[in-house]
Amino acid sequence: MKYLCTVKKRFFIYFSYKGTAYHGWQIQPNGISVQEVLTGALCTILRTEIELTGAGRTDTGVHAKLMVAHFDVEGDLPIEFDLASKLNSFLPNDISIFKITEVQPDAHARFDAVSRRYEYHVVTKKNVFKNELAARVSELLDFELMNSAAATLKEYRDFTSFSKLHTDVKTNNCVISHAEWTQHEDEWIFTIQADRFLRNMVRAIVGTLFEVGRHKMTIEEFKAVIEQKNRCKAGTSVPAHGLYLVDIQYPENLFL
Repeated sequence: MKYLCTVKKRFFIYFSYKGTAYHGWQIQPNGISVQEVLTGALCTILRTEIELTGAGRTDTGVHAKLMVAHFDVEGDLPIEFDLASKLNSFLPNDISIFKITEVQPDAHARFDAVSRRYEYHVVTKKNVFKNELAARVSELLDFELMNSAAATLKEYRDFTSFSKLHTDVKTNNCVISHAEWTQHEDEWIFTIQADRFLRNMVRAIVGTLFEVGRHKMTIEEFKAVIEQKNRCKAGTSVPAHGLYLVDIQYPENLFL
């Protein structure tokens, strides 16, 4: 007698979401999350239990222009329909699927990522169309000085001062390769790229850069905040709705 052996395959799913209505990416006991909604859609369409593992977590209200997660299925995906299109017709309007691609069986959306990039969006004037999509700052900020301070981030590795307290990570070291403020019409956007990020790190960095922009902290004092490795010395975290995860990069050899 011959027995059929079904091979388990792994896929990366690329998608975006507006985080306003969600309690972040990760499934929560007392609030709706992006992971819960997307997992439910996959399970319904594929008619099997699916476990989604994301490239990281985003907090309540944070958005993602590009997020990646992986999942496993027994055998191939259905050929009678395009799964990405099917998901987009099933999901709410604030979650959109870009593509689904097969990867190596041991590829991991979180641990195999080699870089991540975030943006923080700021408006300096009232804009009713960006209330949920950018943080408003009413006072004048010295963005040139903030850029000079941001450039010093690349000199450091330990970012304990910008990390959420009492997390379970083994190290607070990160390698930042880019950190810059640029103006786009009525918005200022802070772009930061690193090999990894700590919880609340970007929002804490931006909040501390605001202190520099208000001339309440010098660049040397900004550097001293990092060197003290003490979250209490840094500025207040800025609102979540201005933050976007915008890119995640992986080694080419992960993809089939």
